[in-house]
Amino acid sequence: MGLRGSGSFPGPSFFLHASRGYPSGMRAVIIRKQGNPVAPNIAFVTDWPEPKAPAPGWCTLRTLATAFNQMDLWVGRGVPGLTLDYPRVSGCDACAEVEAVGEGVDKAWVGRRVIVNAAIRQPERISPDDPPGSTLAPNFELIGEHHHGMLAERFCVPAANLADVGEADPIDAAAVGLCALTAYSMMITKGQLRPGQSVLITGIGGGVATAALAIAKHFACSVGVTSRHQWKIDKAKSLGADFGVVDTGQDWSRDVRAWTKKRGVDMAVDSAGKATHLNCMKSLARGGAYVTPGCTSGPDATTDLARVFWNQLRVLGSTMGSNDEFKEVAALFRAGKIRPVVDHIFDAKDAVKAYGRLEAAEQFGKIVVRW
Repeated sequence: MGLRGSGSFPGPSFFLHASRGYPSGMRAVIIRKQGNPVAPNIAFVTDWPEPKAPAPGWCTLRTLATAFNQMDLWVGRGVPGLTLDYPRVSGCDACAEVEAVGEGVDKAWVGRRVIVNAAIRQPERISPDDPPGSTLAPNFELIGEHHHGMLAERFCVPAANLADVGEADPIDAAAVGLCALTAYSMMITKGQLRPGQSVLITGIGGGVATAALAIAKHFACSVGVTSRHQWKIDKAKSLGADFGVVDTGQDWSRDVRAWTKKRGVDMAVDSAGKATHLNCMKSLARGGAYVTPGCTSGPDATTDLARVFWNQLRVLGSTMGSNDEFKEVAALFRAGKIRPVVDHIFDAKDAVKAYGRLEAAEQFGKIVVRW
């Protein structure tokens, strides 16, 4: 086990032993076993093992609120290509207070209210046969997916992954992290969105989609949205969306092009994948960017390569984001420039209901539990 400050992550046993100075157990929301549906396999316990004292470069956090993501369902159902042991704790978004710091960490962190970038960048291999890594994307492991997460009373993280949120409301702070980081990285850093451009967001209502709406409006962009539900489009318009179309499986790219007076949009933000990809490609203006952080409706989408080369389109995949991007998102949040949409707040003991709501896709915005 290497130093945490070097970017390596501790083994699972790090999270499964009691530490001196803490009780022998703590409250946690656990996934008892893998299965689909997920909610019946969730339990609230009061005897989950405490984390060890923080190692060099790391901090122990006391959780104030934890927000849910689609990742929590994937962990419950099983992540393709990843072997997970159960029971386990999910959760990759939280607002917490720093309780203790390990060697090499500034003690000024103690007592700060923070949010956490769950993405831990992994060291790259060093091989004499590899080409230059100038364009090599980072390899991440995720707190809450690869390792026990933030749906617990306490957890440990690298200090480098923290961002101070001042006296922000813990519910809002927990809801802003990973989704806003994902949207910011793919739209601003990778997609190079510019103020005043036009953006299409599919499947409005989820955490990434509502974060994308907030970021696009911050940059004075016009925004169109799609949803299978009119009430979600109406809600999005109350948050600043300029146009919406109900997706019943039709070719709604014609509606988007009519809205833009046949020009097309500069960016399509799409996490649905198979069901919406082709319509997004047909909705893009010349030089437009299709950006995707996921494919909830399936990965095997039909595309249009003629449009890609003729209209000089960009197709960009994005996973989470860096610690520097995370601090930029936190700065926007602290300044009140972006605000998360919170759908429902549950007490931690009612986490089974929270999982059920997430699994039913009933939400508009983030589902949060408070500790």
